[in-house]
Amino acid sequence: MWFRLISLATLLGALARPVWADDLPDVRSRAVVVLDSETGAELFGKDADEVRSIASTTKIFVAMAVRASKLDLEGWTEITKQDAREARGGARTRLEVGSKYKNRDLLRAMLMSSDNRAPTALGRATGFDHEALVAAMNKVAKSLHLKRTRFTDPSGLHGNVSTAREMALGLRAALADPVLREIMGDDYEMVYAKGRRGGIGYGSTNQPLVAKRYDVVGGKTGYTKPAGYCFITAARFGGREYLTVFLGAPTKPSRFEDFNKIASWIDRGAPGAKIAVKRPQRAKPTLDVDARGRVANP
Repeated sequence: MWFRLISLATLLGALARPVWADDLPDVRSRAVVVLDSETGAELFGKDADEVRSIASTTKIFVAMAVRASKLDLEGWTEITKQDAREARGGARTRLEVGSKYKNRDLLRAMLMSSDNRAPTALGRATGFDHEALVAAMNKVAKSLHLKRTRFTDPSGLHGNVSTAREMALGLRAALADPVLREIMGDDYEMVYAKGRRGGIGYGSTNQPLVAKRYDVVGGKTGYTKPAGYCFITAARFGGREYLTVFLGAPTKPSRFEDFNKIASWIDRGAPGAKIAVKRPQRAKPTLDVDARGRVANP
């Protein structure tokens, strides 16, 4: 009798589960979204509208801001002590103070390997000081109608928030620029300082792009303690381009593992995707953000 009760409970539990539930990818990132790049249609979402820290994925907005301000790609910009101060606390830089680099190469250093001395140097190349560059980044977000995206810092080390969905839309705008698309789709480049023979090899931190298992278009990684491990990238499947965003992954590899799960799922025809679109998304922020976009108690 007891066995029958357990069996009945198990059967009722199975019937209560949506038939498509086991088809959806089991991702570990805190916030995830997958959008069709052309139509904006959502294939998959997990807390896609929660406001979260975005770390160095910020830098796609630096790139769009300086490009909108007619950055001279072939011009040279010197790395200053101010750039070094702005980058303090981030990953090791390879751009030396006092050396000059082509602005195109500074974009490469910033977008491919997230060099934190590049953002303010690029801002200065277009006439922006720190505050003006941040204002220009917020202007880009406003022009894209991103209502939950706020910037206070060009590097992403000290704030900046958005949502998975809005970062997908930001990435789509960045990839619409052929220069940024080419740079974010590149897996390795040599960068040379003016007047020096030896170059600096920059490899992309976008592991799926480097692995070439899937047709990855390009994107950006990021990490800070409040943000966790972040990854935004576009990839093509069956002739269509999809935007994928992973925010707040618990470990460095897990953000790429989440991408591989999503990619495999799309390859299988994204079973359950239409029903997944209908699942409600919580809009409640996970961080306290003031009117200027600063994170309180991260």
